[in-house]
Amino acid sequence: MKITLVAVGKTEDKYLIEGIAKYLNRLKHYINFSFVIIPDIKNTKNLTEAQQKTKEAELIAKQLNPGDVVLLLDEKGKKHSSVSFSEYLNKQMIGSVQHLVFIIGGPYGFDDSIYKRANGSLSLSDMTFSHQMVRLFFVEQLYRAFTILKNEPYHHA
Repeated sequence: MKITLVAVGKTEDKYLIEGIAKYLNRLKHYINFSFVIIPDIKNTKNLTEAQQKTKEAELIAKQLNPGDVVLLLDEKGKKHSSVSFSEYLNKQMIGSVQHLVFIIGGPYGFDDSIYKRANGSLSLSDMTFSHQMVRLFFVEQLYRAFTILKNEPYHHA
């Protein structure tokens, strides 16, 4: 199985870039993982929220293939514990999913077309985090999930 994280907009804070890089490096020992950054939409001051979401959706859609299983990182999504998230990933691997794609949208969320394309959604918390921080939290939780599956000491239940 391959896992891809697609995110709209680049990360600018050095501490987040370093943290993300740390977990991306660790993840490569467990899974074929890629992190795709979709550039920020230009001239957003001239666009409505809906227009901006539509433009982002067009760029997101280009990253998806028909057979991909797509999960949106969304505040209204399903919540998991770290252990249940690892179990979810394991079921996807056992179920012969070839490509699992997680998507972090732009500042206004997702266009309806992306909600329709998605196979589900995942929430990291009841709290709201910046789109930049979600990247770090997600890659850390993905790493944690694989250490749980491998019975490694990173996660202390």
